[in-house]
Amino acid sequence: MSAAFVPNIVGFFCNWCSYTAADLAGVSRSHYEPTVRIIRVMCSSRVDPHMVVTAFLGGADGVLLAGCHPGDCHYVTGNYRTRRRFALLQSMFETLGLDTQRLKLSWIGASEGNRVGQVVTDLTEAVKQLGPNPAREAMFL
Repeated sequence: MSAAFVPNIVGFFCNWCSYTAADLAGVSRSHYEPTVRIIRVMCSSRVDPHMVVTAFLGGADGVLLAGCHPGDCHYVTGNYRTRRRFALLQSMFETLGLDTQRLKLSWIGASEGNRVGQVVTDLTEAVKQLGPNPAREAMFL
């Protein structure tokens, strides 16, 4: 594997907490890997499993789902739905033969700007160890 591999990570961030924390990280000039492309969703529960699979088939090397801490969701039970969908996605990945380490769920509060950087860096390092997305390579052969 080449040392120059830079992963492409798609991040689905909840508008109320995780996206606000990412904004705080930017305003605070916190450093984190520029490997994530953030997509703002109103609630993490609005991320359909089809969206995650489409991101992988479109060439993403990893996907990050970020939402409010359990009990703090602005839509009351949204993050509980996200947790159930994440379990479904993990079993789908295992069935498809994809490494579940390419998929991460993280609870990030609005005031946790530094946590955004840590989560992105951790996922980037994990994906670097795994290498490029094998589904992308199979799609373009």
